[in-house]
Amino acid sequence: MRGTKHLFAVLLALTMLAMLIAACGGGSKNENNNNSSTTTASSESSESGSSNSGSSGSESGTAETESPYGDTGGLQLPIVDKPVTITWMLVGDEPVNDKLIAKEIEKRTGIKVDFQVYSSATYAEKLRVTVASGKLPDIFHGLTRAELRKLGQQNAVVAINQYADILPNFRKLYIEENPWVIASYGDENGNIYTWPIYDLQRAVNHGFMYRKDIFDKHGIKPWTNTEEFYEALKKLKELYPNSYPYASKTKESIFKDWAYGWGIGSASYPAYYDESDGLWKFAPVSEQHKDMLDLMKRMYNEGLLDPEFLTDTQDSWTAKMTTDQAFVTWDWIGRMELFYNQVKDQNPDYDLRYANPIGPTGRIRTLPLIEDFSIAVANNDNKEVALKLLDYLTSPSGGALVTLGVEGETFYFDENGKPVYPELEGQAVDIKVLEKHYGLWLEGMYLRPDHRSVYYNFTEREQEAQDMMISQNKFEPLDPVLNFTDEENSRIAELQVALEKAAAEFNANYILDKKAGDKEWEAWVQNAKKLGADEFIEIFNRAQQRYNAMVAQ
Repeated sequence: MRGTKHLFAVLLALTMLAMLIAACGGGSKNENNNNSSTTTASSESSESGSSNSGSSGSESGTAETESPYGDTGGLQLPIVDKPVTITWMLVGDEPVNDKLIAKEIEKRTGIKVDFQVYSSATYAEKLRVTVASGKLPDIFHGLTRAELRKLGQQNAVVAINQYADILPNFRKLYIEENPWVIASYGDENGNIYTWPIYDLQRAVNHGFMYRKDIFDKHGIKPWTNTEEFYEALKKLKELYPNSYPYASKTKESIFKDWAYGWGIGSASYPAYYDESDGLWKFAPVSEQHKDMLDLMKRMYNEGLLDPEFLTDTQDSWTAKMTTDQAFVTWDWIGRMELFYNQVKDQNPDYDLRYANPIGPTGRIRTLPLIEDFSIAVANNDNKEVALKLLDYLTSPSGGALVTLGVEGETFYFDENGKPVYPELEGQAVDIKVLEKHYGLWLEGMYLRPDHRSVYYNFTEREQEAQDMMISQNKFEPLDPVLNFTDEENSRIAELQVALEKAAAEFNANYILDKKAGDKEWEAWVQNAKKLGADEFIEIFNRAQQRYNAMVAQ
């Protein structure tokens, strides 16, 4: 412990010296700032002129020179040259105003943030009451897209794109590099009222997994395609006749989980986007879906698929997967360590590993690069200050602050590039621990997470999963994010309930009934039409046409 503290003191001194040199060096380029924007905004927004927001450190709020705090994306710090206090309502378990995050934001930007923190259990109701009162905090999140759009059209929240000239990070990420964002998350007038989140997701979070210890014991090679998957299950059944090699706990979601390997998966499932013709289609009536069901039916009939695959609970599934009752499944990658830790005393050789996807595409879901948490800025005197703060937190520098902390003060990087927190020595440091001690990783505040953060630390098994999929680029293309009208959302909800219920019933009957075949399939396709499948998909394709037109502008 004493050696660690001494090392930390040395690192802190070196960091402070480097910051002093950078500050004295004026325009010297920070070698870590490879993505820094050199674009300078032409002028302040015409809607500027707030009396309480202070004035920016430069006319445009951006600068060519580097910040001592790293890559700000061209935004000049401090943001204001006289004290300003703004309010920010977000989700958290403890008060934040006395923690590092609040103090460091004020130190860097000049902005004092009054964080109004509520637990996840109470936040939604508190937000509704606050919105109804008309006294909006300067920054908040959590409304639906339709609710936020309505507030925007009432001028209660800011149309962020109208201030793009003073927001270099927003402009670069969401207008220049990803112009589809406004088409997907804005309104029909091309205004966007939500501040997106950039690059939050890990590449691989879910997928097929197999008992490597059992496969190795019997010389079974991990599959690389669907036929090899089937043959591996057959071999396991021969070796363990009382087992059902494939087990599942996701009930009827198994069809959605597997769908990506057949090219019909989607975040909008049961609708999916067909890249070959640019049209949305209804997955449960596609030939690919039938092929997938036929594989499941074959597995079920041969005792390769657990007969309780549609009813298994977490506990019953766990019992099967941690013994020799089942050997292959589909789940969250964290399960590999959880299962090992659960049984290692009884079975130290237990080794659940990530596997290749199955299906003709051999691909898994691509997680989104850009997401919408409905983070909004109230249209009041503090709007430009609040917007610039969000822009700073969207820069690499701001993202590192919110998800790592302050290098040389709260952490340092070890020889492997991993953050080490000396004050937290002996603790298993995760994002909840960082929230508790420093106010980091607060929901609604992380806008561009730094992937050196502990959130992106993987175990050896989890890293293998990332490397396997990334090295082979086994990801389905991302579907367009469609922007539906209120009326369309309402109709989609009405149709989807009946369609999903009927699809789930058909899927189960088709697999469980040995006599079910082409005749039953054709009857299902016709029934789906009667239930409104064509109308359901037509709504998606109308929205796609609007999306195409906006992106083309």
